[in-house]
Amino acid sequence: MKNILTLISNPEAPCLTEALLAKYKDALSDVGAIHEDAVWLSEGEAADISFDGDFGTVREALAPLLDQDPLDFALQPLKHRRKKLLVADMDSTIIQVECIDELADFAGLKEKVSAITEAAMQGELDFEQALRERVALLKGLETSVLETVFKERVKLTPGAVEMVQTMNRSGANTVLVSGGFTFFTDRVAQLTGFQVNRGNILGVDGNALSGKVEDPIVDSNTKLDSLHEFQEIAGLEMSQTIAVGDGANDIPMIDAAGLGVAYHPKPAAAKAADVVIRHGDLTALLYIQGFQKSEFFTA
Repeated sequence: MKNILTLISNPEAPCLTEALLAKYKDALSDVGAIHEDAVWLSEGEAADISFDGDFGTVREALAPLLDQDPLDFALQPLKHRRKKLLVADMDSTIIQVECIDELADFAGLKEKVSAITEAAMQGELDFEQALRERVALLKGLETSVLETVFKERVKLTPGAVEMVQTMNRSGANTVLVSGGFTFFTDRVAQLTGFQVNRGNILGVDGNALSGKVEDPIVDSNTKLDSLHEFQEIAGLEMSQTIAVGDGANDIPMIDAAGLGVAYHPKPAAAKAADVVIRHGDLTALLYIQGFQKSEFFTA
């Protein structure tokens, strides 16, 4: 068997059953795909079905079924299934908030800044222009607020530590590249285990933010360039890489990676991705790579 279908449910409410697996095996058979029996990666939560068949035909057949069931799925070749490089977005992907919106809350400007953030993530605004506009609104905010936001507002997305640490232990390189700020990427990388982190640097004037961002700006091109950089350093084929994000500035790396994953995404990012995760947490990226739950890193 050359290909794999992975079905994943929300780990907080596992709903994958033998009956559901039979439903999808029947769907594969109906389009002439030869398949094997399902293999549980975690009973009730995730399972694989190996098959031979055309991806496009299989995807078209499964789509209406998946609309009926609260499941995520991945279709991919078996070759290079376990990736050797992960490049990930941070805000609303590895963490559950947009840090700049939380900073703006302390300046009484959250509603205004959040609207700009949302438009930028939807791809409606130029990212660099939107970033500079939002940071300018934070001019004069005391730098101590950065630590307050990190301690009180920044929460890791469920599965983040398991995903990063399991991939590290499997020999992969893990890289966090954010259009947010290094103050947060440094700390989030330390919490999760990312081996490399990159972000924008906030300008500081004394004990307050200057309202500026230092050049060069980390944007969608930086994310794509980082993917290529670390792929080339390790001598990997692009099929050995995986990228994950949620917004428009993640699209270039999602599109270029061997497996591009959109995590609880904006529509534009979902459209660009090979895999869309709407129900699962970040451990879905491990199931997609064929890890059994027993292989997950647990602190």
